[in-house]
Amino acid sequence: MASKLSTQHRPQWPRRAVVTAGMPYGNKNLHFGHVGGVFIPADFFARFLRDRIGAKNVLFVSGTDCYGSPIMESYRKLHDEQGYQKRISDYVQENHDRQAATLAGYDVAPDFFGGSALEPAVHVHEQVTDEILMRLQERGVLQKRSTLQFYDPKAGQFLNGRQVLGHCPIQGCKSEKAYADECDLGHQFEPEELISPVSALTGETPELRPVENLYFDLPAYLDYLRSYTAGLEGDETVRSVVVKTMEEWLGEPQLYIQMKFREAFDAIEDKLPAHTVTEPEGGKGSFTVTFPSWRERDEAHAVLKAGGVRFRSGKALVPFRITGNIEWGVPVPNTCGCSGLTCWVWPESLWAPISFTRTALAADAASGAHRYATDDWHDWWCSPEAHVYQFIGQDNIYFYGIAQTALWEALGCDMQQSTLVANYHVLYMGKKASSSSKTPPPPASELLEHYDAEQLRAHFLSLGLGEKPVSFSPKAYDTRETGKNPDGTPLLARDDKRVIDPVLKEGALLTGVFNRLARSCFYGVAEKEGDPSSVRTGCIPAGDPSPETAKAIEEAVLGFENAVHRLEFHRALGVCDAFLRAANKRWSDASKVAKNAQAEDQAAGDALMHQALVDAFASLRVATVLMHPIVPRGCELICEHFAMPAETFFSWDHILETTDELVAALGEEPGTHRIVALPPRFDFFSY
Repeated sequence: MASKLSTQHRPQWPRRAVVTAGMPYGNKNLHFGHVGGVFIPADFFARFLRDRIGAKNVLFVSGTDCYGSPIMESYRKLHDEQGYQKRISDYVQENHDRQAATLAGYDVAPDFFGGSALEPAVHVHEQVTDEILMRLQERGVLQKRSTLQFYDPKAGQFLNGRQVLGHCPIQGCKSEKAYADECDLGHQFEPEELISPVSALTGETPELRPVENLYFDLPAYLDYLRSYTAGLEGDETVRSVVVKTMEEWLGEPQLYIQMKFREAFDAIEDKLPAHTVTEPEGGKGSFTVTFPSWRERDEAHAVLKAGGVRFRSGKALVPFRITGNIEWGVPVPNTCGCSGLTCWVWPESLWAPISFTRTALAADAASGAHRYATDDWHDWWCSPEAHVYQFIGQDNIYFYGIAQTALWEALGCDMQQSTLVANYHVLYMGKKASSSSKTPPPPASELLEHYDAEQLRAHFLSLGLGEKPVSFSPKAYDTRETGKNPDGTPLLARDDKRVIDPVLKEGALLTGVFNRLARSCFYGVAEKEGDPSSVRTGCIPAGDPSPETAKAIEEAVLGFENAVHRLEFHRALGVCDAFLRAANKRWSDASKVAKNAQAEDQAAGDALMHQALVDAFASLRVATVLMHPIVPRGCELICEHFAMPAETFFSWDHILETTDELVAALGEEPGTHRIVALPPRFDFFSY
């Protein structure tokens, strides 16, 4: 079988791979969208790579994002308003433990899931932060800037980012929530640009006062980022949303001004720094002012405000803030030129996966377990033989695609740029998920009270979130009225037997088709007293699969691998679906013919049944390997009944070998490998 393939049919994989999942904040349990849109796809890919290139060559790391103003604000409210008496670190630890438990419930299995402020990663993360900031300082790309920060005179304190609420000033942004310098859709802006700011502490309008912080000179990497982004065009492993979003940030600095302010603008235009004006086209109500750099654009702010001209900013590169003055954060070394500062949560969360990698590798080295091919983190993040795949939500492309890409280049230590696997939002009941809506979405952990983890894993992977936002509409939570009960009360969709649960569609493939094929194989060779059939030996029958089966296997393996390489996981699942259904039909047709023949000629019928079982076992083994990253628990149970070591059974080194070749590799004679017999009416997938 293997000789039919050439290398041109198959994608190339790195020698080693790091897989990361965007870190959840440490102020809550996991949202279903974070599990379904980030962690399950990341876990699928990590499991696939372990099978494809070897578990020792894969590191799947993630953790709780422990620092930052969202956590401080949540803790403050809990402490001040609900009497929570523990420390903020205890609060974060409790949420981290809940997050870890939820992931385990979904069979998500990172090699390391830690916390940036929690043992054992906390001191490693502090060291990595020190090393990176010192390196950036040595490279001359850190700048000390005096900028404005919101201050609440009534509360008598500076406000952290989440203690200020307003409207996003970025042109075209539809965010309903903006904070001091970013909105909840990831747009960055200067505090003085925030529209209608309000203090979350007192409800008053805060003042802006100058503070000193360190900034990374992100605009200096504009040309590099343009070149790098252009190079992503046409790369089948890079989703279009990544390139499109990155390109949006790489234009010239611009301000958009409504035509009703044109007269006021004309009156003060000569006071503005160098700029050009573009008149509105196509019925647009705003004209555009373009500046040579962010500096001239920022200088224009004060002039425009003084002249009574309101404006909105376009997306453009500005210096990327590195530090802040909130207490709960990674301390910044005084040698960087500022004292008493902590690292802003976003930059340190970008290199937290490196900290987690180093923590995991250090533990491996200390234990002597040698789980990984190398315990040097550089071999994972800086080697051209390795690659990093980072699974994130679409809102975070700016940070990972723009800021991180420039930071890695600025470090100048051969940091390899990552492949960003960005997913669109998982909608809830057709709308953007919101805890304040009439039907708030359930926590991810609660879903497991209604569905099995493997049903949900398969369903979330089927959604195709890399292409567009898709609705998650579990029937168990569907409160639409679909009719009347006999007593006249409203009949809700969740109770209506006529309403099909979309979450169960993929589960039906498992409990029906996949389960039936596996049962047919193992029951088909089971020893049975009084049955004269020669196939009932309790062993996997020897022989090559039929040409039709061999071709179907080859096409499924190639199709699945290429779909995964393109990061189109829903299409990989589709390959499995089609392959399993076809394999099941081949077995059904062939076994019927064989049984009919057995009734007339036992020997001739046994020969036909023998071939049908050879084909079914070959198909089942390959299907189980392909489905393993999707539904690991059920597939590993099938492996147990194959009675083969998991590391051999699931290895792609053997996927295009015949079952006879695999049995021979185990040191056994084909036709003599005994299965583990199934109990009566056994199910591999039962929900």
